[in-house]
Amino acid sequence: MKLKSLAVALCLIIGSQLARAQVKVADLVKDWERSKAYTKEYLDAMPESGYALKPTPEMRSFAEQLLHLADANYGFASAATGTKSPFGQGELEKTGDKSKSNVSKLVLTSYDFVIDNIKKMSDAQLDEAIKLFGNFEMSKRMALAKVFEHQAHHRGQTTVYLRLAGIKPPQEKLF
Repeated sequence: MKLKSLAVALCLIIGSQLARAQVKVADLVKDWERSKAYTKEYLDAMPESGYALKPTPEMRSFAEQLLHLADANYGFASAATGTKSPFGQGELEKTGDKSKSNVSKLVLTSYDFVIDNIKKMSDAQLDEAIKLFGNFEMSKRMALAKVFEHQAHHRGQTTVYLRLAGIKPPQEKLF
């Protein structure tokens, strides 16, 4: 019985050490740079005429999906890094200029905001607790993971928009 208790304790200690050996700032920067390049391929693939495409009337247009992604990049990264966002909540999605050039500029600049502010962080700061949007307590690392998931989700949704426009989506970039 003592051996079993010792084995369980050892597993818990090893597990907690592995959990602490999480993604570092340099890893996050690399993932965000890859994701920015992948998103740029989506922005470039859709012709100007496709930026207004809506699969159904109640859905966001291609441009609105990507502007929504950019709004969240600013909001989450601002909360996670403590850097003031240059845009108000939902401001980009409401922009009147939904042209390919403007949307591309706004979306890619949102990635730069995330990347530049992650670069200013230390690995230790990633474990600091924050209240995301005043309601959700989590580490800065987790907030950055949530926004990474969010941008991947919305970029993934635009795969359907490209297909509806008769365009083959860019090749996935996992690494």
